[in-house]
Amino acid sequence: MPIIQLTPAQRKDQRAEAHHLDPVVMVGGDGLTANVKKEIDAALNAHGLIKVRVFSDDRVARETMFQTLADELNAAPIQHIGKLLVLWRPKLEKEKTVDEDRMAGPRDFKVLKYSKRAGQRPEVKTLRVLGNQRLTAGGNVRRAKPKPKTSVKKRSQT
Repeated sequence: MPIIQLTPAQRKDQRAEAHHLDPVVMVGGDGLTANVKKEIDAALNAHGLIKVRVFSDDRVARETMFQTLADELNAAPIQHIGKLLVLWRPKLEKEKTVDEDRMAGPRDFKVLKYSKRAGQRPEVKTLRVLGNQRLTAGGNVRRAKPKPKTSVKKRSQT
């Protein structure tokens, strides 16, 4: 897979964003094993920009690890400073599915409750109304729709 090419300005922005990050994957004495590559790939999918700490004193080995990771995982090598490697890969955007049968979220209403005695101030109450509820004229919360007797899955099959 080809390495992602970044301009120096883009690389600088990524380095600035990576400054405060902690390493999410540690490469030990065994070096780049299949499981380590799998973890780095999962971290890139989850975060996009990650730091990897390599516990090796050999700078040349770290350089080859850095290039190997960038090549095999289709990531952009951002920075190699000391024993830290910074890699970036654009995150895949998840598709948002819209559920037609989903109810609205909770809403808060302020309701005036008048006293039965004359001369008393009305009491202000805040009521939370859920998606399957409604507010009556008297200030009470009632269920808006009866519960369906069949599941959403069975309704869509008919």
